[in-house]
Amino acid sequence: MKAEYRKGCLQRDSVEREGYAGARSIETRESRERDGANDLLERILDRHNLNRAYKQVRSNHGAPGIDGMTVEGALPWLQENRDGLLQRIREGSYKPSPVRRKEIPKPDGSGVRKLGIPTVVDRVIQQAIAQQLQPMFEPLFSDGSYGYRPGRSAQQAIRKVKAYAEQGYGYAVEIDLSKYFDTLNHELLLNLLREQIQDNRVIELIKKYLKSGVMENGIRRATEEGSPQGGPLSPLLANIYLNEYDQEMESRGVTVIRYADDIVVLAKSKRAAIRLLETSRAYLEQKLKLQMNTQKSRVVSVVAQKHFKFLGFALGKNGSGVYIRVHRQSLAKAKKKLKELTSRSQGRKARQVMENVKVYIRGWIGYFYVADMKRILQSWNEWLRRRMRMYIWKQWKKPRTKVQNLRKLGIPGWQAYQWGNSRLGYWRIAGSAVLNRSVTNEKLAQAGYYDFPAQYERLRLLHSSG
Repeated sequence: MKAEYRKGCLQRDSVEREGYAGARSIETRESRERDGANDLLERILDRHNLNRAYKQVRSNHGAPGIDGMTVEGALPWLQENRDGLLQRIREGSYKPSPVRRKEIPKPDGSGVRKLGIPTVVDRVIQQAIAQQLQPMFEPLFSDGSYGYRPGRSAQQAIRKVKAYAEQGYGYAVEIDLSKYFDTLNHELLLNLLREQIQDNRVIELIKKYLKSGVMENGIRRATEEGSPQGGPLSPLLANIYLNEYDQEMESRGVTVIRYADDIVVLAKSKRAAIRLLETSRAYLEQKLKLQMNTQKSRVVSVVAQKHFKFLGFALGKNGSGVYIRVHRQSLAKAKKKLKELTSRSQGRKARQVMENVKVYIRGWIGYFYVADMKRILQSWNEWLRRRMRMYIWKQWKKPRTKVQNLRKLGIPGWQAYQWGNSRLGYWRIAGSAVLNRSVTNEKLAQAGYYDFPAQYERLRLLHSSG
């Protein structure tokens, strides 16, 4: 009897131990899940993550926010106040500063784009948040989304449109959203974030940035909607928001190419494109509470010479097939800028003018290199050389100086005297044989003139496999 009693006790103890161990296992797992849900903020505030964030903000060379603190001035402040700042963020008492309103003209001249410039400290915190959220959301984004994503670019986006055009997608719905960044619905956005972020402290911190307000003309204005352009977090939040549209269209088998709020929906017939324009409007306005600009949103032929425009590019068609070109408005804007840079009334040295042209044209070609524009650049090259000869001719000012310089450059005395005292206009003289023989292409190159058609060819060759 005693043996049976002891055996029963041992069995009961074993069951109790197993139950206790099981309960502890469940508790430990739940604890790990809680810790995993709550460690996102700690990863954001990790020293290495914050250091990387500061370096990124510094490399962007941004302007100060409302406190006037520069990027360089922020470093000693952060080093001195780091512990207190992180403590306030952890306990939820940190309040971001309002952003500083700045207006810049839109490229197409249709008005101004309103930017919101956060303080440098807030930019560092936002950048630290973005660095941790980007890898979480990146796998969720559509393959047709190209803006503000690692390893993706505007050049890839237009090449993708070209590829679809070659497959028979001859019509495009150009969707223009009115003040997109300023009209994001906060409640919808925060709900989308909650689907992936379990650490509620991060949600609350992002909410504070969305609600931080805007300082304009010395007056703080509350922000009940939108995520002002200018902060490191805004592009990611904008992508998360419009990813809902991307995924909805993808589920319907619709082809969408999007770069931030620049959206193109492709179709094989005009009738289908018209239908997609309406379904897109309904979804964007009813589901996402955005406003589509009905005057600028339209259906166009993808290869239309004057109509289709995407990210400054256009498409054309010839006997060889579809090709990428620079849109005429982008060409006009660039030529206007080059005229300003080579204006003969600015009083700078010719070498400095040529350096300014070099910096601008390098950046411009670096963006548009995927377009076929060899002939255009060759024509601009000759035009710019003439502009520089005109600039140099004006800098010589007095007839006597002009005569002396022409003679130094190998022009016979009688001819130098004749042209040095000429009353012809600057542009006409700049195109004369005399100035071409004296201020030669080689001499311009020695003075710093940039042969940009050659740079274009090098870039095309470098990226030909892309």
